[in-house]
Amino acid sequence: MRHHHHLLRCRAMPLLPSPPRTLRVSGSLVHHRLVRCRGLPIPPRTPGVSGGRLFASLPLPPPLRSPREVHIWYLCPDELKNQSQLNMYEELLSPSEREYADSMKATMLRKDAVLSRALLRTTLSRCYKIDPRSFEFKKNKFGKPEVLWPHDDSTAEQPLHFNISHTTSLIACGIAINARIGIDIEEKKRNTTKNISSLARRYFTPSEVNYLSEVSDSDAQRKEFLKLWTLK
Repeated sequence: MRHHHHLLRCRAMPLLPSPPRTLRVSGSLVHHRLVRCRGLPIPPRTPGVSGGRLFASLPLPPPLRSPREVHIWYLCPDELKNQSQLNMYEELLSPSEREYADSMKATMLRKDAVLSRALLRTTLSRCYKIDPRSFEFKKNKFGKPEVLWPHDDSTAEQPLHFNISHTTSLIACGIAINARIGIDIEEKKRNTTKNISSLARRYFTPSEVNYLSEVSDSDAQRKEFLKLWTLK
C-alpha cells in the first residue's frame, strides 16, 4: 500500500507521538502509542477470531489496555479483486447494511460500503472475541453508530469507541478504549483548489481562514487545507 498518497488523521483523547509516515494523530496533552494493523480477518463460518487474513498484514496486536492507546485497522479496496471473497465479507453484514450497500449504483461505491462495514465488524470481533455477524448497532444522540448490546443501558458510557473513514483507495477503522475517537482520510491529490476559500470560510475559524490566505503557493495551500480539514 502506498501511504504517501493519503493523509490520515485520527483524533482521540490521547495525542500519540511520532506516528509512522503520513499517519497523523492529534488529541489531548497525554502521550502514548499507536498500533496499526492491515487486513480483513476472520474466515467464513469459523467461530471466534482464529484463522487467516485476506491480505498480508501485521501480527494481531495486544488488547487495548488504556485510554492512551489507539488501534488503526485499514485496507485497500483495490486489492480485493475476487468477487467470491467480497461475497464472503458481505455475508458478515446485517440485512440493513446489505440494503444500504445495494442502494449504491456504482460498483465501487457498493464495494466500499460492504468492506467498510466488514472491516468494522471484523475489527470489533478481534476486540471482543465474538463472531462478527453477531454485532448489532444503534445510533447515539450525535448520530454516530455504537454497538447495541443485549440489555443495553443507553445512559451508560461504552468502554470501546470506534470510527470509520474511507476514500476511493483506503478504508480505515480506529478504535480506542474509554475515549471517544474520530478518524478522517483524504486523498492528498484531491482537487480542492476551486473550493478552498469557500469551504474554509464555511467550516474554519477566522484565524484558520487567515492562515490559509497567507499561503501563496496553491499546492502548499491545498495541503494545509487538507491537514486542517482532516483534523476537524
